[in-house]
Amino acid sequence: MFSSGQEEPSSPNKEPVKYGELVVLGYNGALPNGDRGRRKSRFALYKQPKANGVKPSTVHVISTPQASKAISCKGQHSISYTLSRNQTVVVEYTHDKDTDMFQVGRSTESPIDFVVTDTISGSQNNDEAQITQSTISRFACRIVCDRNEPYTARIFAAGFDSSKNIFLGEKAAKWKNPDGHMDGLTTNGVLVMHPRGGFTEESQPGVWREISVCGDVYTLRETRSAQQRGKLVESETNILQDGSLIDLCGATLLWRTADGLFHAPTQKHIEALRQEINAARPQCPVGLNTLAFPSINRKEVVEEKQPWAYLSCGHVHGYHNWGHRSDTEANERECPMCRTVGPYVPLWLGCEAGFYVDAGPPTHAFTPCGHVCSEKSAKYWSQIPLPHGTHAFHAACPFCATQLVGEQNCIKLIFQGPVD
Repeated sequence: MFSSGQEEPSSPNKEPVKYGELVVLGYNGALPNGDRGRRKSRFALYKQPKANGVKPSTVHVISTPQASKAISCKGQHSISYTLSRNQTVVVEYTHDKDTDMFQVGRSTESPIDFVVTDTISGSQNNDEAQITQSTISRFACRIVCDRNEPYTARIFAAGFDSSKNIFLGEKAAKWKNPDGHMDGLTTNGVLVMHPRGGFTEESQPGVWREISVCGDVYTLRETRSAQQRGKLVESETNILQDGSLIDLCGATLLWRTADGLFHAPTQKHIEALRQEINAARPQCPVGLNTLAFPSINRKEVVEEKQPWAYLSCGHVHGYHNWGHRSDTEANERECPMCRTVGPYVPLWLGCEAGFYVDAGPPTHAFTPCGHVCSEKSAKYWSQIPLPHGTHAFHAACPFCATQLVGEQNCIKLIFQGPVD
């Protein structure tokens, strides 16, 4: 089986337990400007040397802001629900020796373990200056993992800030449940989708749900930040499964369990597939020159031998300048093999191993970006509706976040072997 050598464990003596990894959709193995510290395209969650989880304990109903402040300044974790100017419910949290907590958000403050920023579609040209106003919450969500087997991971909306507090102001959607405990939703919400059948070749997309601050599951609100919550879905839980998607309104994360990664292809496996396809010496059927996928480290620069494809028919060629039609779009060309008119783009190998549902050869390309991966991986992502903006959903390439188009959202590539 393939073992996951994606991130080295921190302890030199004994390999720590890995709970799983979060992989940001839209990046092909690394952020465009390189992974740095807590800001990277994938983040491994390891068992902490000491438990840092928390669980709810005392509930206070407070009528003055001063009293509320006094509780939140005690140095304990707490969640404050402001009901009105005169009434706040503060739920104190106490240490939980059985869980580890990891926090995700846009803030670079120390309580955030994994810093996530807005994903720009077609991230190869990503420039941080393009983001005018982020929709990702500074303290977006927290993932709580059981320290004992089977190391269950649960997701909750909102994260504790530097003062160890979560504040839900007057305008936030919040309510008291029938059993008396308070709960609420964050402004733009945390959405989760668990694929049906796990993250395998046979998986089908599940239904997108919203997760509350206390980890309950709700149907989606009418729009992303509507005041009215959806309906409680009692039959579903906030437990993450291999392949669960977490949407933070601006970035979508894929959860891979340690076991899922153990059976998944690795970067080395993808590199071997690249070398295998190049060793077959595919040729341009017109220019008869040999084509080769560039090395994984050079995935930004179009190279001379790089394969290009007509995305309407799938015929693979080398780069050439003919086939322009005056009656078509600028990047549309007529395929010299079959006369089909469509986009003509360079092909890029999908290098982020976490997005592959199987270890098959790279035979299919997403349209219109030209990222190439296995047939089953391409078909899987082609049918997954990803949240876009405040209430739209569309399928997107996992390697660059470009919205997919065309009949199938992907195309089978037709390579020509060497003539000799």
